[in-house]
Amino acid sequence: MYLKAIVCDVLMREVCQYAALSDHVIELTFLPQGLHREPDLLRKRVQEEIDKTEARHGQIEESNQVLRRIEYDAILLGYCLCSNGIVGLSSRKVPLIIPRGHDCITLLLGSREKYQEYFNTHRGVYWYSAGWIERTIPPGKERYEQVYQGYVERYGQDNADYLMEMEQNWFKEYSWATYIDWELPKSDEYRRLTQEAAAFLGWNYDELKGDPRLIRDLLNGKWDDEDFLKVAPGEIVSPSYDDYIICSQCHRASSGL
Repeated sequence: MYLKAIVCDVLMREVCQYAALSDHVIELTFLPQGLHREPDLLRKRVQEEIDKTEARHGQIEESNQVLRRIEYDAILLGYCLCSNGIVGLSSRKVPLIIPRGHDCITLLLGSREKYQEYFNTHRGVYWYSAGWIERTIPPGKERYEQVYQGYVERYGQDNADYLMEMEQNWFKEYSWATYIDWELPKSDEYRRLTQEAAAFLGWNYDELKGDPRLIRDLLNGKWDDEDFLKVAPGEIVSPSYDDYIICSQCHRASSGL
């Protein structure tokens, strides 16, 4: 198959690893991690990439003096529900394939059941992984020092002390720093960083072994209904409000037409 994958770049290492091992031809587009903080912007950017892909579908393009027709079999999303950031997405020509899950942690753990089981027994979890560490400054000493210095430069030290006290309040909602280990390069360094962050913040440290099953199946075309939503052209993505998390429905019906 000829596939297009639109993926959050927090999953870049894991997705690239299994895209390279896939039997299929996969075009990869990575979007910035920070989009998940603004669901409307995430939806807009992903829809733009879907539209760009469909604009190429069926077109004849030249490569190395050879003409070929671009025919996509599916557009894969390396996103889950993501605070409803994918709700309303649709395609006109090419099916969308989306993992069933609340967020990217489901993809890193390999199943939404494993995610839910851990969540039920570990309230207040902040997740650490290679992508989250490389593309953000996660809670810990380094983040504290950078934010504090920024406040000092803008507002002075007395105000900075007060602002940092307010800034740290949301940390009280968490009690676990959990590292998801995919045995990628720098795993030992990232494990140590997570342990140091937990000690600095007064959280418990835990570690889970990552499971490539969902990412591998997504990229290998093994899209069973239990783990993946298939969105036909003309349908839109909707929350299902049940264990399946997402569903699709007719665009006309959802628009009230």
